[in-house]
Amino acid sequence: MPVYATNKKANFDYEILDTFEAGLVLTGNEVKSIRTGNIKLTGGYITFHGKNAMLTNVHIPKYKYSNFTTNFDPERSKNLLLKKKEIDYLKGKSQEKGLTIIPLLLYTAGRRLKLKIGVGRGKKKHDKRRIIKKRELDREVRRAIKQY
Repeated sequence: MPVYATNKKANFDYEILDTFEAGLVLTGNEVKSIRTGNIKLTGGYITFHGKNAMLTNVHIPKYKYSNFTTNFDPERSKNLLLKKKEIDYLKGKSQEKGLTIIPLLLYTAGRRLKLKIGVGRGKKKHDKRRIIKKRELDREVRRAIKQY
């Protein structure tokens, strides 16, 4: 299960409450570009248009070796493949105050590309500072133990 992209900022900015696995509707050039490692999930989020869930604000650049010269949009919204029940649940969660649906991880399951999405609640600034402080203390303890 190779991982092509992770959204490292998501775990820092959000408290992840629930996760789901979704398929993506992509073009051939987008798939080839992703498999070479060219994708940025940072800043991406999930929106709902009617009965469809869409991955928005994710940058997939054009495949470098492609001769495909028509208009290619790297910021195009991608359709997510989810069950109706999951879409309804996520749509309800997205309308709750303080909750956001964000992409966490892009990986393969068999031959297919899968996106792990999460329902997240934004962290406050003091929560982030506490995490940074704890991380630094742990690092200092590991260094002290390593010296002995």
